[in-house]
Parts: sequence; structure tokens; C-alpha cells
Amino acid sequence: MRKVAAIILFFTILSNSFGQSENSPLQISHLIGDFYVYKTFHDYKGTLISANAMYLVTDKGVVLFDAPWDKSQFQPLLDSIKSKHNKDVVMCFATHSHDDRAGGLEFFRKNGIKTYTIKLTDAILKNKNEKRAEFVIPNDTIFKVGEYKFEVYYPGKGHALDNIVVWFDKEKVLYGGCFVKSTDAKDLGYLGDANVNEWEKSIKKVQAKFKNPKYIIPGHEDWTDTGSLDHTLKLVQEYKNNASVELNKK
Repeated sequence: MRKVAAIILFFTILSNSFGQSENSPLQISHLIGDFYVYKTFHDYKGTLISANAMYLVTDKGVVLFDAPWDKSQFQPLLDSIKSKHNKDVVMCFATHSHDDRAGGLEFFRKNGIKTYTIKLTDAILKNKNEKRAEFVIPNDTIFKVGEYKFEVYYPGKGHALDNIVVWFDKEKVLYGGCFVKSTDAKDLGYLGDANVNEWEKSIKKVQAKFKNPKYIIPGHEDWTDTGSLDHTLKLVQEYKNNASVELNKK
């Protein structure tokens, strides 16, 4: 059943991708209703890697969840949103301190967009002498913007010490950012700021709190399969088991 749903979603995305080619540096796809997923790209150690982010169109303006990884796409994203929806971006949430999430905070702030992070992200950015958000919010906060309500939630350490997720209860949309790995992922990726031992516990907290998501958006690669949270848990458990085996060999 999951495979059938993924196939349907895939073809829905193709029909709602605004005529963009697969080589476009900014690719916007319609998810459901007023939800859109956008993809940008970045050269990481010689490999071009995609990054997923999301925006929501409300009657009070557009809300961004994370910035483009490609800085050259900051303005094109705003222009595309204005052109497609005739609305301005009014808020931007960075889901953790890495550049593929928080890299646009200063740009958006200078464009009159309210920017938000949790306190832990703010502290990390401050310590690294990087640009910070205008507003610092509690770890777990419910927002109401126009006709939509969503919850910003800190599940604990995982991909990063400060990773948050965003939940839309009515629509059952979970925006996971880099806390969630795509079902395409073969490993956990960059672990420079990760806490793999805590990641499993954090995933289980998300699964217990946000039941039956219809859509889960991971930070990178394919986002059409709702098995991504389960897949992340599997990758984390495999990593921990392999690490334990290696430790026992010593």
C-alpha cells in the first residue's frame, strides 16, 4: 500500500512541478493544499547534493521552513513565490544551525522577513560568530498564522544537537528537515555534529507524539515515501550495532 501511495504522490508531483526541468537550481513542487516543497543544490566535496525545504501559503503571507542551501537562490525563491502566489514571505524558521538550514537568516531578515530559531540554535550560531535569527523561541511552540496552525518541536539530539521538526496536525504533515533521512539514504550522512546514541530516542519521541503522518519531508533526497522516519530509525540502529561490534573487536 505504501508503494502505491508513493507512486501516486510521485506522479502528482510531476504534474505540479511548475514546468521546471530536473536541472533547474530551484525546483518547487506542490505537496497538498497550500504546502509546497522546494529543492536546491550544493556542491559538497565534489558531489552535487539536493536539499529539501518547504513553504506554506497563508492568507497572512508565506511561511518558509529553512533556507535554500544554494545562496544564489535566496532571491529567486522570493521572486518565484511572489510570482506564483502573489504573496510575500513573512516568516522563516531554521530547523537547526547548519548552513543548509540557517544560511539565509540574515538575507531574509534584511528583506523584512521575521526569522526564528530555538535558543539552542541561537547559542550555536552565536558561538560560531554566524548570523542569528531575529526571534528566539521556546523549544516547543505552537504558531497560528492565518488559517493554519503548526507546532515547532524539539525532540532531542539527533543529526544535530539542536534539530527541530514542524508538525501540522490537521493536515498530518511532518516537516523533518535533516533530523529525518530519506528512504533513498544508504547511511546517516554527515555526523560531525550528531549524537547517534540519542537519535534513536529522539525519533521514537516524534513517532509517539505525531501519529500517522500522511507526508514526511526529510532534509535531503527523495521525499515521496512516508517510510522515511522508520528508515531513519533503522539506519541509526544499524550504525549503533556496527559501532558496538567494532568496539568489541578491540
